Amino acid sequence: MLRRFWRIETFVGWPLRSGEDGSTVKKAKPDRRSPGRPRRFLRTFLKTVGWLVLLGGVGTGVPYLQARTALGEKPDGNRLARMMASPQWKDGGFQNPEALDDQIGGALRELIDASDHVTPAAPMSVVEVDHAFFEAQPPSGLRVTWLGHSTALIEIDGHIVLTDPVWGPRASPLPWLGPKRWYDPPLPFEDLPRLDAVVISHDHYDHLDHPTVVALADSEVPFVVPLGVGAHLERWGVGPERIVELDWWDRYSIRDLEIVMTPARHASGRHMFDGNRTLWAGYAFVGTDHRVFFSGDTGMFPGIVEIGDRLGPFDLTMIEIGTYAQSWADWHMGPEQAVEAHSLVRGHAFLPIHWGLFNLSTHGWTEPIERALVAAESKGVVLLAPKPGETIDIGKAGVPRSENRADPATGVQRWWPDLPWRTATEYPLVSSQLDDPLHSGVESDVPKW
Repeated sequence: MLRRFWRIETFVGWPLRSGEDGSTVKKAKPDRRSPGRPRRFLRTFLKTVGWLVLLGGVGTGVPYLQARTALGEKPDGNRLARMMASPQWKDGGFQNPEALDDQIGGALRELIDASDHVTPAAPMSVVEVDHAFFEAQPPSGLRVTWLGHSTALIEIDGHIVLTDPVWGPRASPLPWLGPKRWYDPPLPFEDLPRLDAVVISHDHYDHLDHPTVVALADSEVPFVVPLGVGAHLERWGVGPERIVELDWWDRYSIRDLEIVMTPARHASGRHMFDGNRTLWAGYAFVGTDHRVFFSGDTGMFPGIVEIGDRLGPFDLTMIEIGTYAQSWADWHMGPEQAVEAHSLVRGHAFLPIHWGLFNLSTHGWTEPIERALVAAESKGVVLLAPKPGETIDIGKAGVPRSENRADPATGVQRWWPDLPWRTATEYPLVSSQLDDPLHSGVESDVPKW
């Protein structure tokens, strides 16, 4: 039961190679942990128990009734039959080709030793997005507005795609319990531009947000989601004719834009008893002139090479870097492996996602971006670090330029505070079941797009 809890929401993480970039991280300030923190552990433990009772469905009264709709719906009928026909379905649920290795004892120890900087100490500064900004298409044809965590507006070759939209106050089925967002959405929901598609990577609460889906239910925009997730959407009022459920490598076209669902190494579930009953995935957006890769939530896995071979190169990759721990190192990329994955899928510009909005792990909130910067510099990767709400024009030439920052400088402008953080040498993140080296340099024989 406790093992299942770490698969939803509050703790969903992952890592990479030991000691990477060790020669270039000496400028970092180590994240010193306080020796005794029983009160913090007790609070975390009590919250954990509360989540177990609530999401396990054994709670009674008003809290459970409030959460029931947000928990979603169980797939059945033709939807379930299609899920069971998927190559990813086995023994009653979806499975990764490489299993996830969880160490519950280690997770408990890391809870006790959590960073003193898991959340911002002061209000965060964001860029307030003007809805009129989207009335004109980007001159280059490719522009992205990062709204925090994995929520972004991608403008690509005349189309606008919204990824993992979260406008709700918490990554939780309840508005008063669970990880709370650190700032209001930089773009008010009512100011969203006309959308061509909404894509969802999986059904964890920090990616599939009930109040946001309800707000979008009355629009005409199609939802592109992994197998099974459509059951949640229908329960929340989205018409079945607007739901496109895909399996890995399936594709869906909107005029000249092709959306390809890509494999990922993760899990799914919105309560204690629906683990892996829906699929998880990433996406490739293939336009007439540009290509973008959106990783969703994923750990490193050998299939990342195939994504690059089939669908790359990419003008922009958006790969997750945050929410990791050594004790559940297969759930998320972590900063250094995200940079490696960017190269493996043959990306040019790299925009880190899955950080900067929620407290979902035990590392300092700035640690993912600090480590990603070091890894990117060591490998010569063009890394973009926009402030929440900031828009960056990528361009076919791959030269990023900020369009709504007071100082429209290229490159990285540090907008986060200078806090202690652990280097890749001090806290290595090592994934399991990977070949070394992961990429042999031999092209895959799978068909290319």
